[in-house]
Amino acid sequence: MATGDKIDNKADELKGKAKEAVGKAQDDKDLQAEGKADQTKGNIKQAGEKVKDAFR
Repeated sequence: MATGDKIDNKADELKGKAKEAVGKAQDDKDLQAEGKADQTKGNIKQAGEKVKDAFR
């Protein structure tokens, strides 16, 4: 996996965790959902990169 892609994917995951935490603190269900979606997006991208690496 390219280092830049790995960093970007982890950043998406961390951004999602932060959004989810802020959403919980503010009792904002939409922000919580957006945070969970960002985390999922980062995790899916990481999994895709690992699959690509396995076939190289």
